[in-house]
Amino acid sequence: MLATKVMRSSLATIRPTTSLLEATRLLLETNQRALPVLDDRGNLLGILSEEDLLHREELGVKPPAGNWLEEVLGIEEDSPSRNRMRTFSIAAIMTPDPLSVDEHASVNDVIAIMDGRKVAQVPVVRGRKVIGIVSRFELLAALEHKLRPDGTHASPNVT
Repeated sequence: MLATKVMRSSLATIRPTTSLLEATRLLLETNQRALPVLDDRGNLLGILSEEDLLHREELGVKPPAGNWLEEVLGIEEDSPSRNRMRTFSIAAIMTPDPLSVDEHASVNDVIAIMDGRKVAQVPVVRGRKVIGIVSRFELLAALEHKLRPDGTHASPNVT
């Protein structure tokens, strides 16, 4: 089965100049696990994943031995640390030149990349243009569809 059969084709993307706050809001609003970062011509430059937001020292936060997210959330509202975090653009923390697959890749190819590189999603490209993204969610939806005895569609992304 081709990755294009299971990919999410309706997805949000961002530019490298997008603010950290805007990108975080977009991840929450769209329920995506990652946002492809595109240049002005729509070419894939990078990807911003949940992991990029939660595991980066560029945010000015060194993870403590315990729960570092709780420490970040406890930073005072008008402190220099909080204000510095607001000014970060995505270019500073995105993963540049992300792994991707072309539109002819199989689901097996996608899973091999995810497993081998320990990533949770992979953009699907035609040339350098993003046409979709496959995450573990889309793969599970495809599996669920194939296991249904009545053949009904649980997800609009799976045909």
